[in-house]
Amino acid sequence: MNRRTRLVPALVATALALGLTGAAGPASAAAGRPSEWLESQLTDGLVHNDTYDFDDYGLTADTGMALAAIGGHRPAVREIKRALAQHVDSWTTGVDFGSSDVYAGSVAKAVVFAQAAGADPTRFGGVDLVDRLEGRISTTAGTVGRLQDQTEGTDYANTLGQAYAVAGLSRAGSSSAARATRFLLLQQCDAGFFRLYFADKSAADQSCDGAAKGDRDPDTDATAVAVLQLQSLKHPSRAVQRSVTQALRWLARHQKPNGSFGGGPTTSAANSNSTGLAAWALARGGKCRAADNATDWVAGLQKKSGAIAYDRKAYRAGITEGTLDQWRRATSQAAPSLQLPGC
Repeated sequence: MNRRTRLVPALVATALALGLTGAAGPASAAAGRPSEWLESQLTDGLVHNDTYDFDDYGLTADTGMALAAIGGHRPAVREIKRALAQHVDSWTTGVDFGSSDVYAGSVAKAVVFAQAAGADPTRFGGVDLVDRLEGRISTTAGTVGRLQDQTEGTDYANTLGQAYAVAGLSRAGSSSAARATRFLLLQQCDAGFFRLYFADKSAADQSCDGAAKGDRDPDTDATAVAVLQLQSLKHPSRAVQRSVTQALRWLARHQKPNGSFGGGPTTSAANSNSTGLAAWALARGGKCRAADNATDWVAGLQKKSGAIAYDRKAYRAGITEGTLDQWRRATSQAAPSLQLPGC
């Protein structure tokens, strides 16, 4: 896997909430079936991308966390845990390409996955992922708490990875958690949404509100993921609680009349990835009417196999070799929302 494969179109990795297991609210009639379809997409515990011929560790982790959250799939989660542990360096660093790069977002997701799967992130595959993640949290004045790649090239760290880092470090009891949390909260604009991309490291103001208008676009996925990860904190501060409240209000206000959500600027049309994540965050926040409406929309894109389409066009076209990856991502992100934890 190379840096390009981390950015395959429509593959912006998103998080599933940390620590959610089996206890579910009212589910659709086919609520258990997406998880069965996801299991069928595993090969020796990994999701293999046939189009580009690589094992997709990030999507595998999303699949494992979805199965753990839905509940009843312990053997599959264990299989995924073993497989990812064997490839932890290939997943989180550039070791396969002879580079010293460390992919901060992947490290953060790996910590959260290990915790959700019941593994010790300080010795996952022989690696102390918590230590590796702490090393990717900036201590430099002006960017303290910011997640950052270790690379001589482009730094792809963003709000999604930052949210993972906050949840993972907090659960691990890391002293870096507070700094990471403060920086995550800076990525929330006063309107309530979170933006996806950070400011340039040289910017004097690293906050969302301090950025130029073009650099603070609302992003549903980033907002929902940030909410889900902040909701997982055992002892949230008042600042975190306010942040979650404001973000939930923003999500509820920006839901489409049919219950769906669009994503960010490049994915503004209604889609199951964004709608599923938003539904989950809203349900956990007790916004049950909005969550129910979103879940109904997601359920309408579910095939008999259990797979969930990205949108109505994809549903009509069906699953092909060229679109299988999109179906996998949509299903892994949307399936847990059908459980409506909290409602």
